Amino acid sequence: MGLLIFSRVAQGIGAGGLTALAQVVMAAIIPPRRLGKYAGVFGAVFAVGTVAGPLIGGVLVDTSWLGWRWCFFIGVPFALLAIVLLQRTLKLPTVRREAKIDFLGAFLIVAGVCALLIWVSLAGNQFDWASWQTAALVCGGVALLVVAVYVESRVAEPIIPLRIFRNRTVSLTTLASLLVGLAMFGGTVFLSQYFQVSLGKSPTVAGLMSLPMILGLLVSSTVAGQLISATGRWKIYLVIGGVAMTVGLGLLSTIGADTHFGLLSVYMAVMGIGVGMLMQNLVLAAQNDVPAAELGAATSVLSFFRSLGGTIGTSVLGAILANRVATEMTKGLEQSGVPAGSGQAAGHGVPDMTTLPAPMRELVEHAYGVATGDLFLVATPFAALALIAVLFIKETPLKNTSGMERLAQESDAASDTPAAPVGI
Repeated sequence: MGLLIFSRVAQGIGAGGLTALAQVVMAAIIPPRRLGKYAGVFGAVFAVGTVAGPLIGGVLVDTSWLGWRWCFFIGVPFALLAIVLLQRTLKLPTVRREAKIDFLGAFLIVAGVCALLIWVSLAGNQFDWASWQTAALVCGGVALLVVAVYVESRVAEPIIPLRIFRNRTVSLTTLASLLVGLAMFGGTVFLSQYFQVSLGKSPTVAGLMSLPMILGLLVSSTVAGQLISATGRWKIYLVIGGVAMTVGLGLLSTIGADTHFGLLSVYMAVMGIGVGMLMQNLVLAAQNDVPAAELGAATSVLSFFRSLGGTIGTSVLGAILANRVATEMTKGLEQSGVPAGSGQAAGHGVPDMTTLPAPMRELVEHAYGVATGDLFLVATPFAALALIAVLFIKETPLKNTSGMERLAQESDAASDTPAAPVGI
């Protein structure tokens, strides 16, 4: 278990750093006026990786002489290739200065967030929502985050500079990113499970069945990016994306074990179109509206809150799924004249459908179909809140200078500013 935790932490550090830094580098060398099309390509690459991961993983799991461990081994060559590619092609000016790492702030933020995530993951399963464990985890997590805010307001170089939240665009895009992560990752992470359990598909086929959503994300991200670079207008695509994601999640809330895949594909494509227009363009809006010196902080904050939203969504909706499946199984067994206790375990793990008799398999398929639809119903209001946040973002013209050029201009302006007279 210790090795697993260490490996997940290391993976999270690497992935989190790369995701944020890739967008910071693009903003540093490309003006926001032209950044839209590059952000669209970035979103398209994300879409390809998203569909390739479950698909390749499904093939590996279905291949008896490979197995699930190769889902982790397969990423090593790509990571090494990325290192070599970056070392050979990425040339940026090196600026050396003395930096102070805010270890205390980082620890407090991580500890506070982890306490709350442990609570939402275990409450209702390992202990009751109204229990001393809930009180301890919630109060402890909130207290740690309050102390973290105090520390971040005092240190010279905070992990999350609180001053960036004075910028209305940064605050609203951060809120929208949190809600997008919660609605998107929290809802879609269970689609593959729905395909396998409720529709009876293999892991490989389940990976292929997510293609409509990924294609919608790929096309909308690329096209919206090109249009933003061509016209300079960006808010309209955020609004359309918010509407599409909300409608897509609302439509997905109607699915069940007997939903036709053609109809399901349309629902997934609508949601994918919305996510594609929102995800990268929220970052673009924030990067365009902050000083060059705060590009890294603003981009990292958006990435962090989007990932945090996804983690919270996955934990909360996973608990809802387990309870809903258990409830539906109990109801189905009672209607069949079987003691209710026989179905309690069904909600606490993914059953092996090949080992179940036909009547029980039908009950499980129905239960997972109903429960998955409920997950999207719960996620829909969060998408609507993201849309509301987007509506309040003020559209500003995209700048024609890159981050490095803006940083030089800001440094020159600061050095040319005469010192304030000293009062006598």
